[in-house]
Amino acid sequence: QVQLVESGGGLVQAGGSLRLSCAASGRTFSDYAMGWFRQAPGKEREFAAGISRSGNIPRYADSVKGRFTISRDNTKNTVYLQMSSLKPEDTAVYYCAARYRNSGNYPVDGMDYWGKGTLVTVSS
Repeated sequence: QVQLVESGGGLVQAGGSLRLSCAASGRTFSDYAMGWFRQAPGKEREFAAGISRSGNIPRYADSVKGRFTISRDNTKNTVYLQMSSLKPEDTAVYYCAARYRNSGNYPVDGMDYWGKGTLVTVSS
């Protein structure tokens, strides 16, 4: 089992920045590709960003590309999501998830473990 705990959410004005963190425990962190997903009210959960086991291959949804940066520190068992130029449409619960398969893809139904999420609210 892998336990994931997100932190760093909150209320921010449009144009502002936030950094989310996700601390992992339970198994070898570097054995898992990691992803950040988000779910806005009334919408399905969607992929936002993913990063390979070693941290050298990030991937982003078009909606966040150029504004969000995913990174990981395998010595601290933590993955981060730096969010900048935030927009009201970025308002959502943000989840981190782990996937043992290191394919470069991050399907919502293909992730192995999930955190409970952290709420990000962007005001206009």
